[in-house]
Amino acid sequence: VQLQASGGGLVQAGGSLRLPCTASGLTFGDYIMGWFRQAPGKEREFVARISWSGGSTYYADSVKGRFTISRDNAKNTVYLQMNSLKPEDTAVYYCAATMAVRPIIPVGDVQYWGEGTQVTVSS
Repeated sequence: VQLQASGGGLVQAGGSLRLPCTASGLTFGDYIMGWFRQAPGKEREFVARISWSGGSTYYADSVKGRFTISRDNAKNTVYLQMNSLKPEDTAVYYCAATMAVRPIIPVGDVQYWGEGTQVTVSS
């Protein structure tokens, strides 16, 4: 199983980035997909999740209204659209696949992790 995330980079505060994550080696539609992030010196934290069909989403309070998670099951890809970025959004972002059905995915309930992509927001 591979989850390949990309799209990270350096952006000024107020800017936008879109992170795609493409999965292979698993039946994509069987998994709830999520995004997490980890800032230097901090624990990995939940950012957003999306249900199997894409009809249900859930966000951490810190990103609600600014970030949008979506998925394209035909392309085995999940996306994280990040708008109105803030310096505190700076982190390595990871996509994840899980069978957990809780709104906030516990880190321990992730079955597969992607390699991270660095997002840096300058002030």
